Amino acid sequence: MQRLALFDLDNTLIDRQAAFRAWAEEFVTERGLDDKALTWLIATDAHMPGPRGPFFTAVRNEFTLTQTAENLWQQYRQRMPELVSCRAEDLDALRQLRSAGWRIGIVTNGMTDNQQGKIRRTGLDVLVDAWCISDEVGIRKPDPTIFQIIAQRCGAPTQHGGWMVGDDLTLDIAGGHGAGLHTIWLQSTQTPQEFVGPRPDFTTATVTDAVQILLTHNAPPA
Repeated sequence: MQRLALFDLDNTLIDRQAAFRAWAEEFVTERGLDDKALTWLIATDAHMPGPRGPFFTAVRNEFTLTQTAENLWQQYRQRMPELVSCRAEDLDALRQLRSAGWRIGIVTNGMTDNQQGKIRRTGLDVLVDAWCISDEVGIRKPDPTIFQIIAQRCGAPTQHGGWMVGDDLTLDIAGGHGAGLHTIWLQSTQTPQEFVGPRPDFTTATVTDAVQILLTHNAPPA
């Protein structure tokens, strides 16, 4: 099997939940809102995955804001890349993977400006061969086509195998499986356990652990 490793971005390579909480705290403070507003923002975000348009429409309505939902969304996309971070050990693991001759790609749903800003701000752009953002190509995970696009950009087509690493059982694990990839699930305490799709090949907690699995189970020929 070729040495191709594809990674999800939010809550895989970066801590999106921590960044969102930081954004929500700023939002509440700037508008003089209370702790109930912070709780509402975090809970609503958790229950409204996918495109952010509906979320910001709900925010505008909940707090009777004069700004349009589109304007709120644009401000969010500008700020979020400044709040995200990667674990230093995960960045070191990606360097180790590259040194071992792996092709590395990022495949993520989201808006191009927001997701690309996160990739560049955290330094991931110099540690991967390519990335693919759903807004850019008009295809969202778990559609197998988006995995095929990023694999091609990495110079390693999916028909020759590879791996997908991510935190979402549907988008990353079922999506990667549908594209013919082996999968590693980064299990979170906040990830629902009820799932009837294909099971991951491995389950672990961090990107660092996932990289060690890759290096062990897909070692180059002697």
